[in-house]
Amino acid sequence: MDGSVRDSSRGRATSGRHGVGEVERTGGSARTRGEVVERSVDVLVVGAGPAGLGAATRLARAGAGRIEVLERERQPGGIPRHCFHGGFDGRHGPAYARGMADDAVSAGAALRTGVTVTGWAGPTTLETTGPRGIERVTARAVLLATGARERPRAARLIPGTRPAGVLTTGELQQAVHLYGRRIGTRAVVVGAGPLAHHAVLTLRAGGAETVALVTDRPPPPLPGALRRTVPVLHRTTVTALTGHGRLTGVRVRHRDGRATTLACDTVVLTGDWIPDHELARRGGVTLDPATRGPAVDTGCRTTVPGVLAAGNLLRGGERAVLAAAEGRAAAVQVLGHLAGEPWPGPGLPVEAAHPLLWVSPNRVHPDGPAPPHNRFLLRAAEALAPPRLTVRQDGLLLHRQLLPRPVLPGRPLPLSARWTRNADPDGGPVRITL
Repeated sequence: MDGSVRDSSRGRATSGRHGVGEVERTGGSARTRGEVVERSVDVLVVGAGPAGLGAATRLARAGAGRIEVLERERQPGGIPRHCFHGGFDGRHGPAYARGMADDAVSAGAALRTGVTVTGWAGPTTLETTGPRGIERVTARAVLLATGARERPRAARLIPGTRPAGVLTTGELQQAVHLYGRRIGTRAVVVGAGPLAHHAVLTLRAGGAETVALVTDRPPPPLPGALRRTVPVLHRTTVTALTGHGRLTGVRVRHRDGRATTLACDTVVLTGDWIPDHELARRGGVTLDPATRGPAVDTGCRTTVPGVLAAGNLLRGGERAVLAAAEGRAAAVQVLGHLAGEPWPGPGLPVEAAHPLLWVSPNRVHPDGPAPPHNRFLLRAAEALAPPRLTVRQDGLLLHRQLLPRPVLPGRPLPLSARWTRNADPDGGPVRITL
């Protein structure tokens, strides 16, 4: 779409190439103040990934008024755009992304790409810059769906030189699948889980051999073909990167203290997701210290009235179909807000105790809506035998649940939401333990 506005209610796509101070009359209202265009819409969705598009489709189909989706990338769809593998509701990633974008536009939502939100001018007023120039858009409700990103090398504090050839999984997939670039010939993949598997397959598609998969965790489960062809160094830590100009090796330390240098010209750092929360933080939205995403109740409502958040912005990398479901669930609460339902208070904090890392959603109102799929999501820091989860408030047992299978780091743990009605709205925080 390259910066265009797609608006099915007009049956056309507009170029978006207007001079500063102009605005296309595709709905809502607009006025010019100097060089800043001020407009109003009913719902503004920030982020055209699965969560944002899922919400926009449901809102538009419900007749919620002018629904506008802003996306800073040139194409909508989020991470699935460059995930050339299955698992996206029965489709490959690019087809899934295109289908979600088409559904939103067909339903009547306006989809604007190449637009960056630069700040807030009020509780539900956002400042943007894009092909039309500088705009200030006021909405009756704002849904933040800015997703998550993988931590780059600097954020992981990996020492050594600063050569070329150091990539995250997303950078690798875009380079190979979107731009057709050759990556290198010998690669090391750092991490475990499905994302590491996809990195190996993407490297293979780009003509590179994976010489080792390195993880500081126990041996990860691997598909048979990968297990036979890719050496796995488990309980092994990356200590440094070497090379000047181009990567020449990855230094690792094994659990027994032995040190090794793996000769390679490419390293792919997988996983270690962090919510893309900068916009939420600047808008005064309270962040949860464990997830590092916005603190939300089971209806995806933040602590700022009229502002909701959904998808991987809430806690990092989860499956696209789950993010889309959260977007649709958030849309229901947006409709209630537009209809005049009062915005709830902060609710009861929900906390996860070690070895659990976080819980999402992380606030609850005993009389509030159920979370998507009627469950909470948790993550554990270590592998565990099938555990029993307990939910307590002020020492009182609210719920006990035995999980049917062992826990693996990086894999979601589902917790039933049946206990929420038993929580005391005037009590202390709800605590989840193993």
